[in-house]
Amino acid sequence: MLKPTYPYYLANEPVAANTDLEVTDKYTGEVATRVALADAPAIDRAIAAADAAQPALRAFPPFRRQAVIEHCVARFRERFDEMAMALCIEAGKPINDSRGEVSRLIDTFKVAAEEAVRIDGEIVNLEISARAKGYRGYVKRVPIGPCSFISPFNFPLNLAAHKVAPALAAGVPFVLKPASRTPVGALIIAEVLAETDLPKGAFSVLPAHRDGADLFTTDERFRLLSFTGSPAVGWDLKKKAGKKKVILELGGNAAAIVDADQRDRLDYVVDRLAFGAFYQSGQSCIGVQRVLVHASLYDALREKFVAKTKSLKMGDPKDEKTFVGPMISEAEARRLAGWMDAAVKAGAKIVAGGHVERAMFEATLLENVGRDTDLYRREAFGPVAILERFDDFGAALATVNDSDFGLQAGVFTDSLAHAHRAWDELVVGGVVINDVPSFRVDNMPYGGVKDSGLGREGVRYAIEDMTEPRLMVVRETW
Repeated sequence: MLKPTYPYYLANEPVAANTDLEVTDKYTGEVATRVALADAPAIDRAIAAADAAQPALRAFPPFRRQAVIEHCVARFRERFDEMAMALCIEAGKPINDSRGEVSRLIDTFKVAAEEAVRIDGEIVNLEISARAKGYRGYVKRVPIGPCSFISPFNFPLNLAAHKVAPALAAGVPFVLKPASRTPVGALIIAEVLAETDLPKGAFSVLPAHRDGADLFTTDERFRLLSFTGSPAVGWDLKKKAGKKKVILELGGNAAAIVDADQRDRLDYVVDRLAFGAFYQSGQSCIGVQRVLVHASLYDALREKFVAKTKSLKMGDPKDEKTFVGPMISEAEARRLAGWMDAAVKAGAKIVAGGHVERAMFEATLLENVGRDTDLYRREAFGPVAILERFDDFGAALATVNDSDFGLQAGVFTDSLAHAHRAWDELVVGGVVINDVPSFRVDNMPYGGVKDSGLGREGVRYAIEDMTEPRLMVVRETW
């Protein structure tokens, strides 16, 4: 269970400034704990501490950074059950999904520990003409400076980890704002970091309300802003960020294509589609929202998918058998229900699910959804998927691309030609063959194009953004 209260962490130290932030159990709606909430002066002090920590972190060698991260891995393993239950309560995430996220948290830190000691440079051959004879070039990567991190509610542990772990490996000081609805996981990470010998000011973790956290975006002492969340908020923050580098991991309405040659593996395909569409109540930016099925398979897949959807248990996320828990709030459930109702009025048909009660939204499958509806064009971010048929593979690719988003896409096919064509033509950050777009491993380059964002996460790729090349030229003859 959760502690009665949690402090925030400012310059490596716990500060029990108040208990102003109530964190609810997303299933019962009851207050589960109270968390210290940072105000603008506290955020300013954290930024100043991060700025002042730069010389000490530059002198903090890679093997010591690696040791810090390895300590985190060991402590996360020891606190595995505690962290999983905290996630289950504060996010309403079914306990099996919560355990999976803690496992991914550990994976992300393990990868970061390995990368901490191999941030290498290169030798550049400068002798490209006679005037450069005798000159040599050397490049190393150096920490970019203080970083601002803003993480979302849906993966409170691992999406924070995808910012924190590379920062530790790269040797950059950071200030993290976790989502106010789900701050506990990030505060447990901070509690573990406070056990290490990181230089003073190396990290701060400060829950704060959005309207009081402008400094995370506007303060010029930050050299990088990394934001994960909604497209509307992300693009607005980019406008306000000034000169700093900006990394945005935003939303999507991911599609999966089921090719004509998948008849003999429909059970596998349906199992994966159901997972991709409905795990953690569909609250994933790479959750399956649109399913394009070849016309020759449509009826058979539809029958199996409807049956699978109806079989998923909805209820208390602490129950081992629960697959669909609550959405993050009643307001979000009402928003999605409104989109669904509008689609039905425009001609869509609900073929499974559709029941909504408070924050509980039943796993729902629709067909004949108009392509101009919010449910089709925007990010559902809930347990709803749309079925549609296609006759031509090229047309299916064009349909996937007919979106403002471009995060990941899935293609179930036995055709190598179709796999390569999808990889060539789909305007997305990643194409997953023979699985759902919801697949992610924590060392792969992950991110999107179009309204889905800028830049890539995945530990090594994030380290590249958190460091910058510095050139030294040596003239060896004169």
